[in-house]
Amino acid sequence: MKYKFAHFPRIGIIGGGQLAKMTALAAMKYGCSVVVLEKLKKSPSENLAIETLYGDWDDPKNLLELAKKVDVVTLENEFVDAKSLRVVEENGHILYPGSTTIELVQDKLTQKKVLGDAGIPVTPFAEIESRDDIGRHAEKFGWPIILKARRNAYDGKGNVTLHSKNDIDSAWTKLNGDKQKLYVESFCHFKSELATIITRDISGKVATYPVVESIQKNHICHIVRAPANINNELATKALKLAAKAVETINGIGTIGVEMFCTMDNEIILNEMAPRVHNSGHYTIEACECSQFENHVRAILGLPLGSTRMITPAAVMINILGEKEGSGYPVGIEKALKINGAHIHIYGKATTNMSRKMGHVTALGSSIDEAESLANAAASLIHFGEQK
Repeated sequence: MKYKFAHFPRIGIIGGGQLAKMTALAAMKYGCSVVVLEKLKKSPSENLAIETLYGDWDDPKNLLELAKKVDVVTLENEFVDAKSLRVVEENGHILYPGSTTIELVQDKLTQKKVLGDAGIPVTPFAEIESRDDIGRHAEKFGWPIILKARRNAYDGKGNVTLHSKNDIDSAWTKLNGDKQKLYVESFCHFKSELATIITRDISGKVATYPVVESIQKNHICHIVRAPANINNELATKALKLAAKAVETINGIGTIGVEMFCTMDNEIILNEMAPRVHNSGHYTIEACECSQFENHVRAILGLPLGSTRMITPAAVMINILGEKEGSGYPVGIEKALKINGAHIHIYGKATTNMSRKMGHVTALGSSIDEAESLANAAASLIHFGEQK
């Protein structure tokens, strides 16, 4: 299926954060305009959208109001309720990725079941109904064990590693287990954490980006190294696994896939997100066509662009909030003096501990060279201070 527009397309984005902002920038290359539906004012994408609608994105009325103003609707997150999204499609509007894809992915327990049933290796997991279930499954899986929220978890919010039964009560309380549905996963003793970006267009054609290594701290991505330091056989295995996962959920657009490489060099799928992804931010400077541009191409029915890296190595470092306060960057003028460091500030009004406020990408002849440059710039930028 292909479709063409008799005018410059207008794209609706559900969510107005940094992912929407970078998608909007990519869309503008083709003369597209963007309308955003966001819950709160002063979102990062607000100054790029020709119009921002404010309201609960789980309310079908708000989703339909957005859809009526645009040619195609997409998402910057997987948290919008799939049943609400289905109303958009039922009223004849174009939505990519579709509501069925979101339904298969947004509940992480459902996601694990769907992928496992498709023959994709995943870590052992189990549904739980009470805190007592955690200990029982830990005896089967072995300690440590990961307790996770089934819905709306990101950047370490919704994941807790438990090392013994003494951690159960605090983890249950932290994740609000009495009110929120949770599940458990076996801890994967991995050698490295890998990720890749897959873009799939409306005809099913797939473009794969290089496999990268991600360095996580407290379940939050800190560093992405591209390409990953793995052999071609492992890289090919990871890309095939990721592509199969995307096809399993009939994903359309750009999708992030996170994986583990075990001590035995097995590739296990960790999680996937049906949207542009933090592990692919490096593609803006390092690839011929970024993950954001390819997402726009995919949802508009345009040919996918080349994912080839234009540099031997690239490193992206997230700039995280260190305390509550202003979202204005302090030290950026010093960081900008470092040649080769590409600085992205998201424009969030406020910051708090570990909130993603921006990122730095550096290119180099080696990972060490690129990481040194990226680190030098990122270390100079801080948030939470007064202007």
